[in-house]
Amino acid sequence: MKKILVLQNIGCENLGTMEAAIKNRNMEYHYIQLYNNDKVPENLSGYSALIILGGPMNVYETKQHPYLLDEERLIHEAINKKIATLGLCLGSQLIAKTAGAKVFAGKKKEIGWYSVSLTCDGMSDALFAGFEKDITVFQWHGDTFDIPSGAKRLAESELFPNQAFKIGEKIIGLQFHLEVTEEAAFEWMEEYKEELNSLKDYIDPKKMRNDTTKKIENLKKSAQQFYNNFFKLI
Repeated sequence: MKKILVLQNIGCENLGTMEAAIKNRNMEYHYIQLYNNDKVPENLSGYSALIILGGPMNVYETKQHPYLLDEERLIHEAINKKIATLGLCLGSQLIAKTAGAKVFAGKKKEIGWYSVSLTCDGMSDALFAGFEKDITVFQWHGDTFDIPSGAKRLAESELFPNQAFKIGEKIIGLQFHLEVTEEAAFEWMEEYKEELNSLKDYIDPKKMRNDTTKKIENLKKSAQQFYNNFFKLI
């Protein structure tokens, strides 16, 4: 049975809808709860894929969160050995950093529901087979990244031109959250309430809640299509 290693940076950001997708394909997954001081494996031996989840920390906060360096070590191995890897939000930033690209603060935070557009490379890539050019997704980030050298840029948005990329055939970074559930979105709004309160000039939490209820089902459909495509790489 194929086994997936999942690096979890904070309790409230988990596999979401991807959990059932993994189980439905008769694969196993193993969480490493980094926020609970779980020990990071020395290598990816025995694992068929690596998933790096989101979190509120920044990739450059390695003194406060030394396990970020352990994550980079495993990502480096995955890139070298061409092991299927998916980074979500913080995870995508860690992949970009590990691959030598710059990670930095964006002009303003992108939190809530936004449209992202597939690039020409994205439209022709098997990872987004079955997708329309424009997808409405859930976002929660302030940092962004340059596309690593030699990688393909697959998606973009008005605020952040680099939303998804692919290194080779199996290493993928998504800045947005396809995996989020309605419950998780509401939990994040509570968990990160102070951050939302500091952005009231352009983010309305009430509208964000209403948008979540309206748009979550379409997101689930997009997510399932993406999982169908991604899990073929494992």
